Amino acid sequence: MNQTQTGGSKDNGVRQTIVQLLSHMRDGKEIREYLSRFSGVDQERFAVIKVGGAVIRDDLEGLANALAFLQTVGLSPVVVHGGGPQLDAALGDAGIVEERVDGLRVTPDAAIPVVRETLTTANLSLVDAVRAAGGQAAAVPSGVFEAELVDRERLGRVGEPSRVRLDLVAAAARAGQAPILACLGETAEGCLVNVNADAAVRALVHALQPYKVIFLTGTGGLLDQTGQILSAINLATDYDELLAADWVSGGMQLKLQEIHRLLADLPLSSSVAITRPTELTRELFTHAGAGTLVRRGEKISALHAKAEIDMDRLDALVTRSFGRPAVTGYWDQVKIDHALISENYRAAAITRRMGAWTYLDKFAVQDDARGEGLGRAVWRQLIAYAPQLIWRSRTDNPVNGFYFEECDGAIRTSEWTVFWRGELGVTDAMIADILALPATLEAVT
Repeated sequence: MNQTQTGGSKDNGVRQTIVQLLSHMRDGKEIREYLSRFSGVDQERFAVIKVGGAVIRDDLEGLANALAFLQTVGLSPVVVHGGGPQLDAALGDAGIVEERVDGLRVTPDAAIPVVRETLTTANLSLVDAVRAAGGQAAAVPSGVFEAELVDRERLGRVGEPSRVRLDLVAAAARAGQAPILACLGETAEGCLVNVNADAAVRALVHALQPYKVIFLTGTGGLLDQTGQILSAINLATDYDELLAADWVSGGMQLKLQEIHRLLADLPLSSSVAITRPTELTRELFTHAGAGTLVRRGEKISALHAKAEIDMDRLDALVTRSFGRPAVTGYWDQVKIDHALISENYRAAAITRRMGAWTYLDKFAVQDDARGEGLGRAVWRQLIAYAPQLIWRSRTDNPVNGFYFEECDGAIRTSEWTVFWRGELGVTDAMIADILALPATLEAVT
């Protein structure tokens, strides 16, 4: 009877995660698209997930359910965890005073047994929780990170990773188990050292070159000046501006710098996501995501004349994005007011004038750029340029969920939905003019 109850609990945890995921999907193709993309990646290269000790303390069940769900769809991320709050408490109980230098925890010889015991306990608690949620996990508290002492005199036994034993990680991942790594290292002489979690993740990411890097936190993302989560950061366009902003705290600056350093060592397709454990599946499997998505990104150019634009590449982007080409003669006739185009022609917004309003003629983001934050980076520049913006979209367009979030008003007909942003009044005549505009894309055959 106890076994039946335990099995039911496991099933319920995974079921709740699946229901939560499906409730956030605007398009049923999303999960298939992402699973197809991830299935082409070696298991140990799918994702590196960094988990803070506070998450293990405060949301162990949510974290375990999310990791167990990933395994039900054949994915086993590599998890690296810290144990900051646990170490603070354990070292305090042992009478060892906390001291930090340059953000690193000073670790005297007397602290090492406490560090090893505390991080191993946290490691095993996460492994046990994943298994209780119906998943498979492998405890790897040490042996992965070979390290060199940073500065024995100033920091004690604090190590910087010099080599990562990927064979231990790969063996677990290929067996369908999520490798759970603690931030413990060993020197070439076999001396156990404390490794900073950011340094451990950086070394692992450099060695693995994963598709995704995910930081799980209690805040669920990086916060803007109003305390709201920043949904996307395109480092190519946003990094310098964010570092210079007076509302960006020292801790956020350090996090941005660390992410910038991480992504500089990865392919352009890689990303760093910061989210909560309960939002992990939504971040991985939906275009909208959850939390903050950070990419190296692409520069976005503001152009005003067709002579400045590679019209063939723009036409190809529109065709890829909408699945059908522009009607014959469209590009010859359209009078471009403003064009925002990413440097690799993977996202673009094209506008023209309609009286006092800016009309969004095309907003195109190709499939493999969705979820990267590139489309949102273009959108942010668009709304900064055009406070009075109006546009239309096919009423059955799955992107309309995003448009409804972004608009100040909308009118829906059976064929088209007209959206607008801004303070100017939208007249019936303007709505009629927009609804009467000819189709700009070839009909679906």
